[in-house]
Amino acid sequence: MKTKGTHNYYVYVLTNKMKTVLYTGVTNNLKERLYFHKNPEPFSKAFTSKYKCFYLIYYEHFFEIENAIKREKQIKGWSREKKNNLISSINPKWSFLDDTI
Repeated sequence: MKTKGTHNYYVYVLTNKMKTVLYTGVTNNLKERLYFHKNPEPFSKAFTSKYKCFYLIYYEHFFEIENAIKREKQIKGWSREKKNNLISSINPKWSFLDDTI
């Protein structure tokens, strides 16, 4: 069993190819989660599948799940403008980061 604070969690933001839709999520394995977003179950009704949000443009790392969930909820509650500013502060060109994970 891992001790408190030694886990890895990620809050991440995905977008579609045209960068018109944003999806915010949380996971303990970002690489694996990106794979499942890009390879959904057939006939999936998931938001990311429906809106083709497969491209990673932002993520944050956490050691505690409670902090990651709190941050995910905070970002989800923000306006689109505030989310855009957050993404642009780290990734000004909104480059797709999938291959860097």
